[in-house]
Amino acid sequence: MQTVFEAAGGNAFFVSLAEAWHIRVVADEVVGHAFRHGVRPEHIERLAAYWSEALGGPPLYSGTYGDETSVVRMHSGNGPHEEMDRRAIECFDQALTDVGVGEARLREVLHAYFAWATTNTMARYEHSAEDVPAGLLIPKWSWGGLQPG
Repeated sequence: MQTVFEAAGGNAFFVSLAEAWHIRVVADEVVGHAFRHGVRPEHIERLAAYWSEALGGPPLYSGTYGDETSVVRMHSGNGPHEEMDRRAIECFDQALTDVGVGEARLREVLHAYFAWATTNTMARYEHSAEDVPAGLLIPKWSWGGLQPG
């Protein structure tokens, strides 16, 4: 069976999606707050590599940038932010439209993955990045949802 990564169109698709999402969240009055301090110049490529790897592609993120621990620490210690999470997910859904994802099953699995990652792994350590354990692996997501570790 084709992976979500393959069905979506591979790394080039995820670069386009990351760029579309980034444009939307930076412009959003609530989510944009998280980006006003600036981001790494390669933010879009890093995000695309992370999504690609999580959705069945090659280990682009873990082979180049870091592990899940580094990603989760980057998103931790900011307190609860349910409204920001909700709006980030809305921006993601709009970005799916921006890049032309019309196929219902693909759109549904991409939405489910992003919503889960946003409200679970990226929101789990709201008190302190120091609480994030070392050695976390990037969670893998497939057509059936989260895959066993």
